[in-house]
Amino acid sequence: MQALEAQRKQTGETIDHLVMRSLADTLQVDHATLFQVSTSGALIEGVSDGAVTVAELSLHGDFGLGTFANFDGEMVILDGVVYQVLRNGTVSVADPRELVPFAVATEFTPERRFEINHISSLVDLMAQLDAWRNTDNQFFAARLSGTLDYVQTRTVCKSDHNDSLVEVVAHQAVFDLQQVKGDLVGFWSPAYVKSVNVSGWHFHFLTSDRAAGGHVLECRAASLQVEVQHLSDFRMAIPETAEFLAADLTGDPSAALEKAER
Repeated sequence: MQALEAQRKQTGETIDHLVMRSLADTLQVDHATLFQVSTSGALIEGVSDGAVTVAELSLHGDFGLGTFANFDGEMVILDGVVYQVLRNGTVSVADPRELVPFAVATEFTPERRFEINHISSLVDLMAQLDAWRNTDNQFFAARLSGTLDYVQTRTVCKSDHNDSLVEVVAHQAVFDLQQVKGDLVGFWSPAYVKSVNVSGWHFHFLTSDRAAGGHVLECRAASLQVEVQHLSDFRMAIPETAEFLAADLTGDPSAALEKAER
């Protein structure tokens, strides 16, 4: 108890959370952990060599998003399957040997379910979801399902020249989808991680027939079913590639990320 109390004072976590996390680790039970590969700041600098394989990433979650080596399309992880949305808009199940330079994933276990209505834009969607968050200092995962009146997606295009993320999205492929049924895969990250992740909401989309998807730029819907999970643990795999180790990651990537992601 003295050790628990000392840890509580040091980390600010509750004793309940410390005990549950320790038991989950000891009993090898999955718990609310956000697993991340590399940093968004590295992508901004064009560090897009793969750090882990799709197979390795799949061990850390059944729900997530990211990209592939050399920005070869958008990643959507849904129901344990890793999908790759390519520049031409086609969707396929990713090769387990494919390399991943950046991704976030979790074992998705919804804690709350509710419905949101009259979604007039992506900004409106984010505002409605924000009303359900109880803190600005933890991570959240959200799955939104239903029929969208309109969703605009993009896919990044493969680069063979170590281009930065901003340079890559200048040549992105954009798709306007109307009256499509599917799922939004989203994560909310606190402002204090802006040097390693996209702060605020970040969404990828996949149609129910797995025929289209990508990074979400805009959307509208009459109503969507929402499932939300808070994530109190954050773990990051830091690449050991020569490209990552030599990169200058001292700058603030926030402005570039805002331009690339929004």
